Amino acid sequence: MKTIIITGANGNLGTAAVKKFLDEGYTVIAVDGKNDHLDFAKGNDNLEFHSINLSNESDTENFVKSIIANRGKVDGALMLVGGFAMGNVTSTPGSDLQKQFSLNFETAYFLARPLIQHMQQNGYGRLVFIGARPAINPTQGKDLIAYALAKSLLFKLAEFINEENKGTNIVASVVVPSTIDTAINRKSMPDANPENWVKPQQLANVLEFICSEKGMPVREAVYKVYNNA
Repeated sequence: MKTIIITGANGNLGTAAVKKFLDEGYTVIAVDGKNDHLDFAKGNDNLEFHSINLSNESDTENFVKSIIANRGKVDGALMLVGGFAMGNVTSTPGSDLQKQFSLNFETAYFLARPLIQHMQQNGYGRLVFIGARPAINPTQGKDLIAYALAKSLLFKLAEFINEENKGTNIVASVVVPSTIDTAINRKSMPDANPENWVKPQQLANVLEFICSEKGMPVREAVYKVYNNA
């Protein structure tokens, strides 16, 4: 039974991922500020929930050490925490950059760093970052500059991790969704066709593939999960 850490577990994608991984027999270490959307998993012995400030490096490292001490091995991590902010270059102050950097990059880096050390000792690991299309598409990114810049760092981080661990069974991947079909997005974009968007469950299937035996030979992958959006 593999052990997977899932951050942002109470969000739309996080909830779908927790359900998918539990259904597939994984032990899930869920991390978020609250767990009210995870009621479906209450009483499941394979779910463990933690409320951790992932923007604090020390707290995050201590959390990882405690999980390793209790579980013995962590096989993978899905770093789903994130959020966006509007604004182009002329309207985006440095404080907005710092907020997006902390939310979208540091929360992933602070978790990945101690996990890589652990995975190198075990010779196995899967790290999955959630990218964003505005980070690789300037037309979309120009009005989300702080968000797009922060997300763009995750692509480079994955490249550096893969280069450092080339020839091993430690792999970093980036999943890039288009618009995710959520109640909030449907309300904010009433004229759009949500059938063109990607559903959280579809993304969860991709995430599980990456961490499963089926995804074992894949290296240095960027998964563009756009559907028709």
